[in-house]
Amino acid sequence: MRELRIAAVADIHLGEDLRGHYRKKIEGIERRADVLLVGGDLTRHGTIAEGRVVAEELSGLPIPVVAVLGNHDYHSDRNQEIIALLRDAGIVVLDDESTVVPIDGVRLGVAGGKGFGGGFAGKCASEFGEPETKAFVRHTKEIAERWRRALKDLDADHRVVLSHYSPVKDTLMGEPPEIYPFLGSYMLAEAADAEGADLFIHGHAHAGTEKGVTPGGIRVRNVALPVIKHAYTVYCLNGDHC
Repeated sequence: MRELRIAAVADIHLGEDLRGHYRKKIEGIERRADVLLVGGDLTRHGTIAEGRVVAEELSGLPIPVVAVLGNHDYHSDRNQEIIALLRDAGIVVLDDESTVVPIDGVRLGVAGGKGFGGGFAGKCASEFGEPETKAFVRHTKEIAERWRRALKDLDADHRVVLSHYSPVKDTLMGEPPEIYPFLGSYMLAEAADAEGADLFIHGHAHAGTEKGVTPGGIRVRNVALPVIKHAYTVYCLNGDHC
């Protein structure tokens, strides 16, 4: 079984003024990678016009593209329409679910979605108190449970979790600690650790750090564009650069 090459990026924040720019930067990606994973914040404000630009930039590539949305993609409340638009363009968009990408006889399973916040062990919000606080934590808990089920049902040779929000605080180092609860949650890591995965890809933390690891030993990579400083980066399943 050959080594898979996973291209990954997040936080590309495309707008109408960037039409055609990102596509030029990923020309020839098929010579370096077998699949492209995009970890959310595809747009700036989540408008349909911006969604169309994303579809144009990412559709028709010689390799499969799997994406999730980020918080920016929800801003205009058109997230479901953007998902439909991207799927119509042949892009696989995960919304707390999974897919299997066949690559030269190898089945790569990808599970995940946007994710959400709440913080990390010892310094996290709890489902207690005001209805708004309970709803915040419950939202992440429900997402994590859907990811756990998606991973459990995934029949694949290898498994990657794709998210916008982070599962660990390791990859948030560089961001102000005060905003960690709004950048990720330990519950996302618990879901991945419970069912197992080879790699966890996320974005969102523009001032964060590239590398981390879940308590269960899954390698985590923050691929936010300002962190990786390239149109994409390429990993092997062990989290090393290919």
